[in-house]
Order: sequence, then C-alpha cells, then structure tokens
Amino acid sequence: MATKSTYDKFPVVRVTGSDSDCRVGWRAILDAIRARVTSGHMVICVECYPGSFEREIERELAEGLRPELTLRARECYLGPSAIRCLSERDLGDDPVFGRMNDYHISDFLDPAKQAKARKKIEEAAGLVLVVGTGASLVAGRWDLLVYADMARWEIQMRQRAGTMANLGLDNFDESPGLKYKRGFFVDWRAADRLKQRLFPSIDFLLDTNNAKQPKMISGAGFAKGLRAAASRPFRVAPFFDPGPWGGQWMREVCDLPPGPPNYAWCFDCVPEENSLLLGFGGVAVEVPALNVVLGHPRELLGEAVHGRFGAEFPIRFDFLDTMDGGNLSFQVHPLTEYIQEHFGMHYTQDESYYLLDAGDDACVYLGLKEGIERREMIADLWRAQREDYEFPAEKYVNRWPARKHDHFLIPAGTPHCSGRNSMVLEISATPYIFTFKMWDWGRLGLDGRPRPIHLEHGINNIQWERTTAWVKENLIDRFEHVEQGEGWSEEHTGLDEREFIETRRHWFTKLVPHHTRGGVNVLNLCEGEEVIVESPEGRFPPLVVHYAETFIVPASAGAYTIRPHGPSSGRPCGTIKAYVRTRA
Repeated sequence: MATKSTYDKFPVVRVTGSDSDCRVGWRAILDAIRARVTSGHMVICVECYPGSFEREIERELAEGLRPELTLRARECYLGPSAIRCLSERDLGDDPVFGRMNDYHISDFLDPAKQAKARKKIEEAAGLVLVVGTGASLVAGRWDLLVYADMARWEIQMRQRAGTMANLGLDNFDESPGLKYKRGFFVDWRAADRLKQRLFPSIDFLLDTNNAKQPKMISGAGFAKGLRAAASRPFRVAPFFDPGPWGGQWMREVCDLPPGPPNYAWCFDCVPEENSLLLGFGGVAVEVPALNVVLGHPRELLGEAVHGRFGAEFPIRFDFLDTMDGGNLSFQVHPLTEYIQEHFGMHYTQDESYYLLDAGDDACVYLGLKEGIERREMIADLWRAQREDYEFPAEKYVNRWPARKHDHFLIPAGTPHCSGRNSMVLEISATPYIFTFKMWDWGRLGLDGRPRPIHLEHGINNIQWERTTAWVKENLIDRFEHVEQGEGWSEEHTGLDEREFIETRRHWFTKLVPHHTRGGVNVLNLCEGEEVIVESPEGRFPPLVVHYAETFIVPASAGAYTIRPHGPSSGRPCGTIKAYVRTRA
C-alpha cells in the first residue's frame, strides 16, 4: 500500500492550452451564442441528454436571448401511460434487470404534437428556441445546435436526490433503483443513438454537470477532445460509492473524503459509466467517456474489436474494497446463451479477481466443493431467501486463501464472491448489470432494505461440475512465463477457453516495450508508485500513471513503452494488462 496517496481522482485529457476555448458561466456562454445570432428567422436547438435540468437551461437562455418563441421538447411527448406501455415489455417487473432493445427518442414523440410545433416554428418571424431531450427531432432543422451533455454519475446523484425524473415521466418519488433501471435500459440507449447521429452537427457542447458553473466549448473543440482521447493513452474520471460490504482501503490509497461509512466500489475504467475530463487551459469540461467509444470506435477499439462488439467498450476494470468490510454477495454470472435468450445481450460477464492487496485472513469463495448434494444446496439457498436462516456457504463453496497479486479467474456460471479484507481489481467483460445474487449474508442494503436476490436465475446458471479440483487446476494463479528482456519479464495469467479477455502481467525495473497490435489495451499499475507511458515514435504526449490507477491505450496508439518514473525510478513495478484476444 502506498504511504501517501498520489492517486489522481480528476485525470484530464489536455486539448488546448488556452482557457479562451472554454466559456464558463451563463454570461460568457450567452455572449458566445449571441455572437452567432442573426436577424430574422433563426432556430436555436438545445438538445439535452436525459438528466439535464432542462427548465434551468431554458430559463437562462430565454432570459439572455429573448426569443420570439420558446418550445419545449417534452410538450411533444406521448403521455406518461403511453410511454410506460411502450417500454413495458423490455422493462418487465424485475427491480434490476430489463432487456436490451432498440428504442429511439422519436418513439417518445407524439406525431400530432410534433407537427403543431413544427408549424409554429415555420410561422415565427424571429428567433426560435427549442429545448429538451428530442429538441432536434421536434425542430427538424436548425441554424445553431447546442448539445447539453450529462455524465452518468451525475445523473445517478440527481436520481438519488429526487431532483430528476425519467424521460417523459414525473416519477421524481420513485426509488433511485427503478429510475436507474429505466434510464439504463430505455432513456440512455435512445439518447445515445441520437447523440451519435448529431456529433457532426454540434456547434456548441454545454456541460451543466455542475449546475452552478456551466461550461461551454465549441463543437470543433469537442471533436478535437474526442480525437485526442482516441489517439493517446488516457484515464477516465473514476467515481467511488459506498456499499453494505464496503471497506477502508480506497479511502486511504485514493485519498477519499471521510463522510461515507465506507467505499465499496470504484469504477476506474467503465466508459459506459465514467466521465472524460477534457482540459482547456485550466478548465476541465466533463463529458461521458462513452462519447469516445461512440465517436471514434475504430481508432479506440481497433478494427477487429469494433467488428466484433460494435461501438461498445468490452473491457471493464473496477475496484471492490472489502478491507475492514464484509463479504461480497454470493453470486454467479449468466452463461452466454442465457443472457442472449433472457436479456438480449450478445456476450456475458466473464471476469477475474486480481488482488491488489489482502489481509491475513483474506479469501475468495470460488467454485463448489466435491461431492455436494445439488438439491440440498438449492433447498438451503431457497430457505435462506424465505426464512430467517443463514445459508451455510462453506458447506458447499470453496473458500480459498487470497494473497496480494493472486489472480482468480471466474468464467460465467462459476459461483463466487470476494471475502472480507480483500482489495480486488475486477477485470471483466462489460455486459452491464447482469449479476445474479444468490445470498447476501443476511444483511440489508444501505437504504435499510434487503437487496434484490435473483436465485432462480442464479440456479439456472450454476455450472455444477466446477468443483474443488477443477477450480484449483484451471482458475487460480495460472501464471506462465511468456517473455523477458533487460529489466522486465512478462507472464500470461490464465484464460478460460470461453473467455475473450487475455490478461498479461509485467514486472519491471526498466523500460518495457508494448504494442496494441490493433486492439485496445487496458492496464493498471498494480505495484510501484509511478510509471510513465511513452511513444517511442513521439506519436502522443507522455502519460504519468500512479499506483492503482487504470489507463486505456487506444488501438491507434500502436507501439508504447512503460518505465518506472519519479520516485519509482530503478525500483520494481508491476502492471496488469487486458485486451481482447485474437482467435487463431
């Protein structure tokens, strides 16, 4: 563990060295927009990502621009009952899971209301302001397009605070979990499809994640920022969240505030959820990291990975902290055929636990014991769900001791969880939120309620033949020396034949050569205080990485090197790297 935190919680991708490329505050934003306003008929369209405070944005712009006509996209929506009916089949009644789908924002619009709005726009003689999610569809055409983007983490904070509802609904008082589910499966999918289509047309990008300090950059500056991220090693902005099993390791190592009782999660490389901070001089503009995936999938992912997954980032790195905490929920992930049939997802969450740190009593529960009775285990799981009964986990499940730098492979269908006093770097595929909890150790969530259990789904996916001997041989510390050079060595860290993620570990005291080989790489500095990532050809600016930080190397970066830097110069360092393996 590092003695003093050097973890950068706000990593920035530098775009320009001038603050003048970014407007901060409504006065400066309005000045920039007014400079583009012409006399006569003109349409300014402000397309908003769901979760934006549309009324506040409308108020500021209307007061500053004094349009002849202001139209709100939400006034052209279908009614709430029609919207709920539209999404009912894919959302169902499960509190967590829905089905992947192909919704578009246009599905939410009432054609008759939209036609009336269009007629009003056409009849207006002066300035027209159209605001909201779907504003570009309502307007049809525009003279100036402002895109108000919104980070997923900020959306979740607004959901929890009860300050936002889902698209077309007034469900402010609904539980944050249900609002997140609808956002995840419906609102955000539809909005991302529209956003991707609008990328080439954006005149200004508006960041209102901090409602008190809005920021705006030009569409050209936004495009330049995405190109920069897609061509060089970079980090996304991590976020941290407490949980019923959370620990204290991240609070110290990542220098987190003392408020929450613990920190359980850190998403350190999940572009679907994380933000990207684009630096304009001393100002950072926050946008969803997913924008890079949507805007430059080939440069970021590489041709083969993009051809296989489309504009989706298939690798996830996150932290699970149980140091001085509790066990994770006992769980299993769906098999590929199961997730396809039941949830419309085309790949599943194969994963692994890499131990960044471990207490003396740390453990990982993985696989089943030899000779257990299947029906008896199932009966005990159901009894623990229905009665005041503690599931005897160690009667049925292997409890393996865990040490720092151990690596446990967890192909889908393998029952598992991390035990207390473990600091796990979870390396996995990214099929979103499909985890089947089967036992939560009899505890409540932070909201004082039991967390959802998906026992039937879990039982349907348990691979009962994955017992002690098989797990020991196939899933634990399958380190194999691959290559070495002056001052470095490389290990293959194991791979189940059903998994598509390859992992490699490097130990080094000197420069290590790497190459993306046409596919995106994700790495974490698992040992050492500081390293530097460089291009031997000078194709990108150097990136300094600190202990426990995760970083992405786009496929387009090609050759790169990593060497100890600063306080780590000449001292042992280690990285764990993941990439999508190429099939022979």
